[in-house]
Amino acid sequence: VVYDALGFFSAPRVWYTFRLFGHPRVAVLDGGLPKWRREGRPLESGEPVLRPKTYSAQADPALVRSKAQMLANLTTRREQVLDARPAGRFTGDEPETWPGRRGGHIPGARNLPYADLVDPATGTFLDAERLRARFAAAGVDLARPVVTSCGSGVTAAVLAFGLHLVGHDQVALYDGSWAEWGLPGDTPVETGPARPDR
Repeated sequence: VVYDALGFFSAPRVWYTFRLFGHPRVAVLDGGLPKWRREGRPLESGEPVLRPKTYSAQADPALVRSKAQMLANLTTRREQVLDARPAGRFTGDEPETWPGRRGGHIPGARNLPYADLVDPATGTFLDAERLRARFAAAGVDLARPVVTSCGSGVTAAVLAFGLHLVGHDQVALYDGSWAEWGLPGDTPVETGPARPDR
């Protein structure tokens, strides 16, 4: 079971990384440490007692996409691209937080800010029905494969986890995300709202 201090920010990335390296028996504590504390559950401090265990990691290349694969997808459109960044960064209307990166998004990408999958009142993930509605509103077809992206590959995992919660496991993560794609060079950039039909 993985959790983080913010409730939903980095724990899904740990969940994704375990799965990427062949360990599917991993869960995310919904609401994370903040919810655990609000509920008055026990906490401990100090160094944990760890028992060594042998584990053979086996990476699953189907769960990750490279820049070359993302460039190829611009032509094939086999996979939908779903960007977890805030709308202003996605459209290019707000400055990119990564120095030296262009504003905008991968052409054809859809936008669903990762925080939109969480109930702000409880800090927990939305139920499956509301998650499906959020994906549909963003233009995601749950019958087709999805590649998630964000600024650096962390919050893209929040979207991947949300898709997992609704039973959609044809999901890969573009690990380079905007930190790689947004650099000046050989990657095209689109600005403005999502235009997935292009």
